[in-house]
Amino acid sequence: MFVIFGASGNVGRTTATALRRAGHPVRAVVRDRAQGEQLAQIGCEIALADLTDADSVARAIDGAHAVQMLCPVPRRDPHPADAMRRMIDVAARALRANPPAHVLALSDYGAQLDSGSGITLLFHHLEARFKDEVPRVTLLRSAEHMHNWARVIPIALATGTLPSLHHPVDRPFPSVSAHDVGVAAADLLLDKTERIAPRVVSVEGPRRITANDVARALSETGGRDVFARELPRSDWTATLLRAGLNENHARLITELYDAQNAGRIDVEDGIGERRTGTTELADVFASLIPALNAR
Repeated sequence: MFVIFGASGNVGRTTATALRRAGHPVRAVVRDRAQGEQLAQIGCEIALADLTDADSVARAIDGAHAVQMLCPVPRRDPHPADAMRRMIDVAARALRANPPAHVLALSDYGAQLDSGSGITLLFHHLEARFKDEVPRVTLLRSAEHMHNWARVIPIALATGTLPSLHHPVDRPFPSVSAHDVGVAAADLLLDKTERIAPRVVSVEGPRRITANDVARALSETGGRDVFARELPRSDWTATLLRAGLNENHARLITELYDAQNAGRIDVEDGIGERRTGTTELADVFASLIPALNAR
């Protein structure tokens, strides 16, 4: 049995679908029954769990051969860093108490950093805990997800200006589609090769992109000219607060992009394996824009 936490998300749904297409039993772990409806249609067993509830996590992993673990940043929590650390600790303890043959933990580029990296620092905590608690673990570090631009696509298409926290707008950075992360995860879960744990794998898209590339892809798929503009550093916090984030969450993002713009968020030199996805930015936007317009 393959157990997929966060199975209703873009990465988890892709992993679950790939495993089911290969004929494997999948238990899709979601927070509420409605999130599991489409997964049930492809033959997944549905389990309800809350990563802050140790008993529900223990039930979800019972009988698992392999587990894919996602500990998300809880956007609505007033203290998202503390809440995510609690989820990581609950998951680590559950996996230590009832260890499956293989655990794949979804992590981030820059997780090797132990200070000054905002959200990425939480994945440093995740990796440290899982290395200590889980006998056979694969750490799948992904580059910035292309889907993250969905938050600013409506304003970019409405105004013709893409506000960017990436400075400067012509500086390349690694990015990847959630689909490619999910495909890589499924492949790694199915890999029966004996390897020294922990296994570290980094995945990014077919090429590195710039904010200018993002604007060009939006122009091609959105039907109007869009140009990237560096959002002044002094405006970051206010902009994020207007977008609905609280101050603590906004601070995690500003610290992340400070580290990103300083060139600190990248593959860890000399560590692990590297994989390259095939999905282009324009392909992601071509699927995102109709869904955003339908809202």
